[in-house]
Amino acid sequence: MSAELISILVLVVVFVIATTRSINMGALAFAAAFGVGQLVAGLDAKGIFAGFPGDLFVVLVGVTYLFAIARANGTTDWLVHAAIRLVRGRIALIPWVMFAITALLTAIGAVSPAAVAIVAPIALSFAARYGISPLLMGAMVVHGAQGGGFSPISIYGTIVNGIVEREKLQGSPLTLFLASLAVNLVIAGVVFVCCGGLALRGTRSGPDPDDTAGQDGNAAVDGAISRLDPARAATLAALVALVVAVLALDLDAGLSAITLAVLLSACWPETSRKAVGEIAWPTVLLICGVLTYVGVMEEMGTIDYAGNAVGGIGIPLLAAVLLCYIGAIVSAFASSVGIMGALIPLAVPFLAQGEIGAIGMITALAISATVVDVSPFSTNGALVLAAAPDVDRERFFRQLMVYGGIVVAVVPAAVWLLLVVPGFG
Repeated sequence: MSAELISILVLVVVFVIATTRSINMGALAFAAAFGVGQLVAGLDAKGIFAGFPGDLFVVLVGVTYLFAIARANGTTDWLVHAAIRLVRGRIALIPWVMFAITALLTAIGAVSPAAVAIVAPIALSFAARYGISPLLMGAMVVHGAQGGGFSPISIYGTIVNGIVEREKLQGSPLTLFLASLAVNLVIAGVVFVCCGGLALRGTRSGPDPDDTAGQDGNAAVDGAISRLDPARAATLAALVALVVAVLALDLDAGLSAITLAVLLSACWPETSRKAVGEIAWPTVLLICGVLTYVGVMEEMGTIDYAGNAVGGIGIPLLAAVLLCYIGAIVSAFASSVGIMGALIPLAVPFLAQGEIGAIGMITALAISATVVDVSPFSTNGALVLAAAPDVDRERFFRQLMVYGGIVVAVVPAAVWLLLVVPGFG
């Protein structure tokens, strides 16, 4: 048996053990990375740790630390009330507001994980307060980010269009953007219906948060929440600074968030002290462990092995759908940008035959490699999992994993049928 097949089988075993024995999958993945890396691939510790996602570790810690402070001093509650006032108390509109905000952020140039890191904690705090499914709210945020992610001026859009130009393929930036937006809008609509969004229609929030008196004292509580004291004002300023640092100054989201969190902690140590304990450490372990093992697989050449095997198939349409599935499956655990950069060149040989339309194929590959980012093993899914307050994280993790699996199973085939089979481009 080849080393590449062994690494794939070990990953399957890790999944099975983690789901049947309730062991943190990240811890299992670290052990698997050590065993496979040293015994099968001949890697030393340095080679194994090369796949450790240090940037994602800092993003998860920094963002959850900053928003734990925001929850502790009531800033997230204040933002929830502001969102309610924006839609005049119509709870059912809030998930769509979150979708639109993240879509706008990525469309104007934000990296998808940065947009999710900014919006997800606020959206999920709202979901917790009003009993909305965290899966619904998390999916709306992630699909919003992906919906705007391929605009001609976005990060993903410029990367894919650059690869297409470098490979001298026919491309259409507008088709890529609109197709991705349409697919994510449709998925968001399906999730909204299936996760209880229709039941929210006609539902409004309680008393106006600006009131100071009301039945059962609810308005008085809301009035206290809506007051902007110095700690909340400083936290809001920190959140605005995070947006500016990430979008305007192109600074790292994780390092920026943890720096701002430390500054707030220094000024208000009483409310910030417990925030360190609320950092999503189990999620950090899980995500970093799995991605370290995926890094070992990439170092071994497992990803290239699978892609080249598919690229050598003599039936272009079959090769096309298999490449879409490889992009979706691998991207659920690894960098979407990296997968697109690897798979589009692999498609060049059979695109050159003229039997497959280049525009449709490239668009299908791009959508397949990014729409699965709601998986809890991807950066966006991990941020959603880490940001959800007051949830059973193991249950929420399973929900995200099942939902991610459904997306992986359905979307590549759907975009293949819609974009590749008709021969667009």
